[in-house]
Amino acid sequence: MLNYLKFVAFFVWLGLACQGAQANGLARPIRFAMTPAFLHDQHALLADWRVYLETRLKRPVEFVQRDRYRDTMELLQQHKVEFAWICDTPYVMLKKEVRLMSVAVNEGKPTYRSYLIVPARDTATRSVLDLRGSVFAFADPHSNTGYLVPRFEIKRSGADPGTFFKRTFFTWSHRKVIDAVAAGLVQGGAVDSYVWDVLNKVRPDITAKTRIAWRSEDYGFPPIVANSGVNDTDFAAMQKVLMNMNNDAQGRALMAQLKLDGFITGSPKLYDGVADMMRLFGEP
Repeated sequence: MLNYLKFVAFFVWLGLACQGAQANGLARPIRFAMTPAFLHDQHALLADWRVYLETRLKRPVEFVQRDRYRDTMELLQQHKVEFAWICDTPYVMLKKEVRLMSVAVNEGKPTYRSYLIVPARDTATRSVLDLRGSVFAFADPHSNTGYLVPRFEIKRSGADPGTFFKRTFFTWSHRKVIDAVAAGLVQGGAVDSYVWDVLNKVRPDITAKTRIAWRSEDYGFPPIVANSGVNDTDFAAMQKVLMNMNNDAQGRALMAQLKLDGFITGSPKLYDGVADMMRLFGEP
């Protein structure tokens, strides 16, 4: 009987200890995944943003970085992260498994484009169709601007995207596509306009070695989503913090570092064009 009472007392103590830990700010962290399209290698900015979110949410925040879009998608599907900043294609593929939370405003609009880039010395190329038989760099097989868009342009011309180029490879990031084109390792590549534009502001010496040969139509900017298991309270709290970033000096400073105007709630309709392209390939 004495042993039994000790056993019960231990679990009562353990429960109280857990409650005390949460009250002292040791609550389970909110996990937020990032793809290579955003904040890659910008550890100082991520650290500042984490502190900003923790202060306003009154919860620990953990940023989780992965090198491939598929890895981030799996984190969401397995509920190993609560939130993620993902690309359009993964959003369309996971639409029934995630909730759209917010969309960044980029140069006044919640949109971005695909850029076809070539080495600066190439002054002739005007579209991806001019690069038949060349070596071409893609960003990621789940990237809209870095994979889907150029293949869509080839397919709707009547050509086969699978045999159009002499050789293709994935760099697994838009920045690395830019580097490959700048170095002359490939004759062309497709990249996220936001990534190229930001790099053009901070490292014009690199982008000067490339030329934008073609710009796509506008697509919904890569969204921030929540996995389907996130409760309404946590969803609303994170959404509110993101929406209010322009309302205080620290938030505005972070947005300036991100080279974005702010966040809005957005609409799933922003991604209808991406879904249309995916259907041409029998997806999703």
